[in-house]
Amino acid sequence: MEHLKIFIDLTRLNKPIGFMLLFWPCSWGLAYAYNLNQDFYIFLYYLLLFFLGSVLMRSAGCIFNDIVDKDLDKKVERTKLRPIAAGKISVKKSFFYIISLCFAAFLILIQFNLLTIILGLGSMFLAFSYPFMKRMTYWPQLFLGLTFNWGAVMAWAAINNNISNEIIALYASAIFWTLGYDTIYGVQDMKDDEIIGIKSTSVKFKESIKLFVSSSYLLTLIILGYLFNQKFGINIFTLFFVLFSLSLIFQLIKFDKNNPESCLSAFKTNNISGLLLFLGILSQSL
Repeated sequence: MEHLKIFIDLTRLNKPIGFMLLFWPCSWGLAYAYNLNQDFYIFLYYLLLFFLGSVLMRSAGCIFNDIVDKDLDKKVERTKLRPIAAGKISVKKSFFYIISLCFAAFLILIQFNLLTIILGLGSMFLAFSYPFMKRMTYWPQLFLGLTFNWGAVMAWAAINNNISNEIIALYASAIFWTLGYDTIYGVQDMKDDEIIGIKSTSVKFKESIKLFVSSSYLLTLIILGYLFNQKFGINIFTLFFVLFSLSLIFQLIKFDKNNPESCLSAFKTNNISGLLLFLGILSQSL
């Protein structure tokens, strides 16, 4: 049981918000593609595959991140008890878990068409480069956005076997969404990060952080509004879009840079935000 607990802590399976934020853009891409390809069986089947893939790749990414950050994690209050930083598991065994999880994810990936497989393999560079970004730039959250939302493009390609301007626009909107919510999340570690020299948008924009997050979320809504401009009216899609927008506004009101708990609470709201937009996009096909 102790080994299982360490594995769960290592992969953050006890904190589902991580893999859900990886999954929601995939679900958006699938729902958007379903508007054109009305094969409900394929839609549900791919939804399940992308969910499993999100869990597996998020778990592998967490372990790799902890290996890269093991010395830094020891210096941060929130992360000092992570299994690798605390010496509960060896780096060698952790790498074994990464390889196993990636192999399982690859078995899922090869269920799709060739374009999706290529896109999935290409995303590995993004996924395993991200942990180093906080040492190089104040914009690791932007890099996370590029990485975490790639699934939207893959999901579209899985059904339509192409890449369109529309899915790129959806991808761009999701990038700004991530830029906003991960900046909120990063506030929790801002004091420790400044001491040990870790870069983030939370640190860079700490004096105007609400303005920065507001701008990021506004860009998300503008791009989505442009993408779905012909769908607005007295309908279910508009209702869900309004609720999605209100969930982002709620976060802006909720989080306080001087109160880490409020930041975590606001951040977790994005699980609901992701669901609302998924239901909104899906409603266009019903």
